[in-house]
Amino acid sequence: MHMTDEVVVLAETRTSVELRAVTDWASTAHPGAPVRRPDDVDFDALPPSTMLVPVRPVWLPAVRQGERRVTLGDVLVLSNPRRPVGLVQPLIRGRRPDSLRVVEGAPATIAELRERYARDLAEGAPFGKYVAVQASLSAERAERQIIGDRYKVPQLVAEQVSSSARFQAGAAKLAAELGRPTETVVAEAVDKLSGFVATQSRLMDDVFSATFDRLHERAWHVTVDLDTLNTLRTLNKSTGLVFLPSHRSYVDPLVLAKVLRSNDFPPTLVLGGNNLSFWPVGPVARRAGMIFIRRKFGSDPVYKFAMRSYLSYIVEKRFNLEWYIEGGRSRTGKLRKPMMGLLNYVVDAVTQLDSGDVTIVPTSIVYDQLQEIGAMAAEDAGGAKKPEGIGWLLRYAKAQRSYLGEARVRFGTPFSLRSALDDAGEGRARLEKVAFRVMDEINSATPISATSLAGFALLGAPDRAYTLAEIEAILVPLLDYIARRGLPGPDPARCRGVGLTQTMRVLAGNGVVSCFDGGSEPVWSIVPDNRAVAAYYRNGALHHFVNRAIVEVNMLAVAEGEVRATGDYATDEGLLAVAQREALRIRDLLKFEFFFPVKDEYFHRLAAELDLIAPEWRERIPTQEWTYEVLHGHTGALLARRTLQPFFDAQLVAATRLVQLGTAACDKADLIADCLGLGSQLSLQGIVRSKDSVSKDLYDGAYRLADNRDLIHGEGVTDLLAARQEWLDEVNLMRDRLARIAEIEDIQPALGQRDAR
Repeated sequence: MHMTDEVVVLAETRTSVELRAVTDWASTAHPGAPVRRPDDVDFDALPPSTMLVPVRPVWLPAVRQGERRVTLGDVLVLSNPRRPVGLVQPLIRGRRPDSLRVVEGAPATIAELRERYARDLAEGAPFGKYVAVQASLSAERAERQIIGDRYKVPQLVAEQVSSSARFQAGAAKLAAELGRPTETVVAEAVDKLSGFVATQSRLMDDVFSATFDRLHERAWHVTVDLDTLNTLRTLNKSTGLVFLPSHRSYVDPLVLAKVLRSNDFPPTLVLGGNNLSFWPVGPVARRAGMIFIRRKFGSDPVYKFAMRSYLSYIVEKRFNLEWYIEGGRSRTGKLRKPMMGLLNYVVDAVTQLDSGDVTIVPTSIVYDQLQEIGAMAAEDAGGAKKPEGIGWLLRYAKAQRSYLGEARVRFGTPFSLRSALDDAGEGRARLEKVAFRVMDEINSATPISATSLAGFALLGAPDRAYTLAEIEAILVPLLDYIARRGLPGPDPARCRGVGLTQTMRVLAGNGVVSCFDGGSEPVWSIVPDNRAVAAYYRNGALHHFVNRAIVEVNMLAVAEGEVRATGDYATDEGLLAVAQREALRIRDLLKFEFFFPVKDEYFHRLAAELDLIAPEWRERIPTQEWTYEVLHGHTGALLARRTLQPFFDAQLVAATRLVQLGTAACDKADLIADCLGLGSQLSLQGIVRSKDSVSKDLYDGAYRLADNRDLIHGEGVTDLLAARQEWLDEVNLMRDRLARIAEIEDIQPALGQRDAR
């Protein structure tokens, strides 16, 4: 077919009803222009000046509760209101004339399309196929003006990625490196690309949300930071957003998706482990934007290449992306170490594109209560993780039927990835600096819940039962500290009176505490076997307290002469410099447990804590008398023992075990298993003071610290046993300081020793 018309309307139609609607529309919008389906046009035969106008018929579902949305009921009767079958289309138009509309995408001439084709596609790719894809994408963008950005989904992804010049050149380079024919590497990469690309559809997005939103809608009332959300909506008009949330629950992606969908954000493409790709979740989730990937694929270069190519496409086209940078759910309540692989791929995509960039959105999701905590605490104590499957899903859904309180979605300060890379400089630590910035922002945005604060208070108090009045008395100085710091704290009403009773009942409902009401008034205590669950709640707040805890330990060390100045207080060799060195030593011991900023910012934060605890500190020499006076003045609000004890107890166990091994090397799994046994023993003996420190996760952090100090295999260490003993001595010194702070806390009258009148 040869046409010389100046304008051609390209219509994506499936039925005669749709074609008639487009033809009627074109008779007014483009009089005299022929209406053709893309497959019926020979684009190579058209003159360069021919204008192509992409057009698409759009079917809209009926309005239900103020919203046009496909329901699960539509699917069950095999009906898709967004793509009704041809037989029922005349009936739908007759009943609802507004159900079918025609949208026009941005037009382009043949000459313009050939210029873009030469720039973007590999040599030999069919021009006609390229035009059809571009017409479809342009019509899809016009369609979103009617249906909303929440339905912005990538179309024809595998075809676009695999036909690009960048993909073909990259595959040829990889083939040369592997010594394989280019065509076989291309074929394997395309096959793997097709295996994990999310083939999103609007129908499946609606079905997925209608089905799986029930896993959280009845369990939690979701609150969100609307101010930052509005800022993100503005940013999303010019840049793709990469959401990097904390990972506490299987429902995290559902909660965040509902928040974004309700505020008309384009759906995020969610990268997740293929352990959740089982039927029926996998097939539906993949069509709703979930990208299931292997947990590990470093040994498969073609898979890595396909994944890099896909992420480059997502960055270039400014689609929103989401993954859980910890690599798995937190089993202790605090953030796990960041996994760098996917972040590295996105960094590659940004740096390879001349103007490429994304906005990183650190995201915090926390819950008043989680049904999953018991199982995660058991895994952390050495139990086996149960595999996911249909039976697991049904049990999980059943557990979500009762109301569990609030789920809070908060955002850290968004930042440009390209700018963050520039700030991080060059070198091996560049990516790590960006990742630690993400984690620090997540921590800063994470609110302290009433359940977290109650767990912190009770685990840090002597092991006995407390009345509500006593618990409230413990919480008062903590709430005061939170208010003075301006931290995102709990509603104070949830920490006193009737509100505190409700908070304790939430913890009791999850087996964390028990209530004895057979006496003159109810008393509450932590269930002995569930201290790890209580620690999960507590640990969600610890990062807000760690700098204050370090200040307290450091003040005590300087006051008691454990670290000494050699010169004048005002000089570099004076007490200030000594105190800073000691603060850095403590930070180094805890660097695998908390996310600390760079040195200057770290000192700035410590100074801010000193301003609160001792405003006059800049003018005073920290004598023992003055320091003890300051610490005694904050009894009830001293945080060091309650914050740091579990971590130094875990290091005590790991260091003790390494000393027991002499100079023998050890395997990580064997050492952690040994630590679980030794830790339980030392806990029973009363040597380990924090029972919840018997934890695989905490021993993993201790192992990484030992490995960082070359204490595992002894490479570069002259006397391995002496070096291991030196670490043990250092840990014992820190535990002694915590014990002395505990003595200061005990100077006040015991809360339980009031007149029983």
